[in-house]
Formats: sequence, structure tokens, C-alpha cells
Amino acid sequence: MYDVIVIGAGAAGMMAAATAARSGKQVLLMEKMEKAGRKIRISGKGRCNLTNARPPEEFREAIRTNADFFDVAFAEFNNLATIRFFERQKVKLEIERGQRVFPKSGKAWDIANALEDYCRDNGVEIVFNAQVTEILTLEGKVYGVRYRNKRGFERKEEAENVIIATGGVSYPGTGSTGDGYDFADSVGHTIEEVRPSLTPLRTSHPQRKYLDGLLLKNINAKLYIDGELAREEFGEISFSERGIEGAVALRVSRDAVDALIDERRVKLVIDMKPALTEEILFERIKREISEMQPDEFFSELLRKLVPKHLVMPIAHEMDVHSKNYIRKVTDEEIHRLIKILKGMVFPIDDYAPFEYAVVTAGGVRCDEVNKYTMESLKVKGLYFAGEVLDLDANTGGYNLQIAFSTGRLAGQLKK
Repeated sequence: MYDVIVIGAGAAGMMAAATAARSGKQVLLMEKMEKAGRKIRISGKGRCNLTNARPPEEFREAIRTNADFFDVAFAEFNNLATIRFFERQKVKLEIERGQRVFPKSGKAWDIANALEDYCRDNGVEIVFNAQVTEILTLEGKVYGVRYRNKRGFERKEEAENVIIATGGVSYPGTGSTGDGYDFADSVGHTIEEVRPSLTPLRTSHPQRKYLDGLLLKNINAKLYIDGELAREEFGEISFSERGIEGAVALRVSRDAVDALIDERRVKLVIDMKPALTEEILFERIKREISEMQPDEFFSELLRKLVPKHLVMPIAHEMDVHSKNYIRKVTDEEIHRLIKILKGMVFPIDDYAPFEYAVVTAGGVRCDEVNKYTMESLKVKGLYFAGEVLDLDANTGGYNLQIAFSTGRLAGQLKK
């Protein structure tokens, strides 16, 4: 009955299904959740950073794994094509800081709904609450899927092409629970170890209890692994019960997670005043002190330099009581303060689980997939798209672009 069955109604799956249907194929899109695009709807804190408008060479630098493999899909359907696509779907877009692209409405639902409408307009049949349980193959070729319907009954649908677009295991509440890895493994594919990427980092800093709710902008952060500089980033960082997060922490998290898995020593060093040299900062602090009353407290000086969440941690780290009178502050203590402002150290001893990770690193090995078609090199008629592949990138719209590009290419069903 069908030419193509697509498993997973996320960004990659909907793009693949609609692409196949536009070429005249009879397409069945199967989704185990009750609606399409669950992960899209919560992405970008509900705003959906759908791509990044940087030029190709800069865009490529943000792809952390298998960039060579992704080059072909990106050339077929790049970030500018994605922008044009959604504009044709009547979604108004805007480009924000860092060339990040968002729907002008600020609503991620607009992106998810536009993709679902695109599928329906092109004749894709969508079935919800359909849990695929098995990829059906015979003599090295796919011929359909077995699934469990809403009422719990086992059913089978046949098709000569199946596209696996089930996502990874990040945000499992949206339906991404690693099913695609099991399907791929069952037909002979190798799965690169999956782990959280773009995930908050956990610190053992003794004053971390004071930091919940802290937001630091325009900071410089250096990630050290076994004492050696591994990565350096500039931007925004924040602290919550989940750990250290924000764009900077998420960008360095991939290296930190890999190092922690290998039981290596990891620390994050934050320069809160990257625009100021130690000498200029010393003069500024001396000037602040000269303008204060002698009976004012050291904590009041700190409050002029850092957010209130950092007052107690810095005072503890300096071993100076926050209620010390400002007139008693010595030059040696000022130099100690500067060392902390220019390099506060946060030991990293763990990372947040998949529930808080933006994407999954690892997945189906790309050297077992034809990069020109997204077809399996092991099973004829089986295709992969999106996060199920061993492809991931920095935060900033790059990962959704991976989904759109690979989904578009898979949906072309090139042989």
C-alpha cells in the first residue's frame, strides 16, 4: 500500500516524509506520541532556534562530529534553503545575535505546525500512537515494519522503503527514547556510544549552593582536561539546580562529558572581566574603595563588582569575612580578589543526564550509511535521518539544520 514508511514525526521525519510525498510516493508517517514535533515545540526554550544564518565555512565549524559526511546533505539543503522553506510556509523569521534564526512570533509551535501542514498538504498519511517494534527485512532488503497501535494490538505495514528518524535519547519525555538505535542494531548496524551533548555540567565547588539563579554575561570560559586547555568560549553562562548551563557551558559540555566518561580531571575557569587587564582592574577596585565610607563592608565592594550570588562564594574563596570593614582591605587581598575575578575555578565532576541534554552525541555510524542518499550500506531500502545518526553540533540552530538537511536528502530516496 505504501512506497515509504517514515518512523518518527520530528524535524527530520516530517521533512523526509513530505519530500518523498512531493515526488509522488505514497507515504506513511508513524509517530508513537500523540502529536508531531514534540521536541521541536519545546526547543529553544519554546522559541525554536531552527537554523543559523552563518556562511557555509563558519557553519561547518560548528559541526562537532562527521562534518565530512554532513557536507553532502548540507549542500543539497542548506541553512538558506531552510529559511526560504519556512518563509514559503508563511512563517515569518528573524535573525538574532549569533546569526541564530527564530520564528518572529517567538513560538516554536509555528515551526512544528508548518512542518505538519507541509506533510498533510503533500498527502502524507500520519498515524499517531503507533509504536514501531521491528524493522522487517528479507535477504538484505527492508519490506516494512511491525508496530503496536493505540489499543495495544500488534500490526504490520509493508513498504519497500523505510526511513528511521526516531531522534536520539535527549528529552525522552518527547518520545526520543533510543528506539532507532535498537532498530539499527537489530539489522546489523554499529552504534557509536551515545552520551549527552549540550548538557549542563555539575560542579563540586564548595559554594555552589549560593549560585542557583546566577547569570553571567560576556564572560570568557576555559575548559581544562587533565590540566591542559581543551576549549575556550566567550558568551553567557548560568547556574541552576541542573548545573552550570547557558550557551558557553553547553558548547564545552561535549568535550567535558567525553573526558568525564574517560575518568579524566575536568575544570572550568571563568574570567568574569575579560575586557580588563589585572592592572586596570586593580586601579578600578582602588578607585571604588576610595569612594566608599571607611565603615562600609567588604561585601558592599564585591557587590559593585559582581552579582549578589557571587558575594559569599568569593568572600569564602578569599578567606575574607564579608563583614570586614573596607578600610581594612589590603593590596594583597585586592590582588587575590583579582585572581578570582579573572579565573574563578569550578571543578567539574559530573554532567546532567539525557533529560536535560539538548542533543545526543553518538548514534548510527556514518561510515555504514551512504552520505549521498542516507541509505543504509547494510540493508537495501533502509534510510536514516536526523539525530539517530552519529552527527551533532554546537548550540545555535545547527542541530535542527542537521535534521532538516538529512531528512530532505533521505526523503529523495536516491538509489
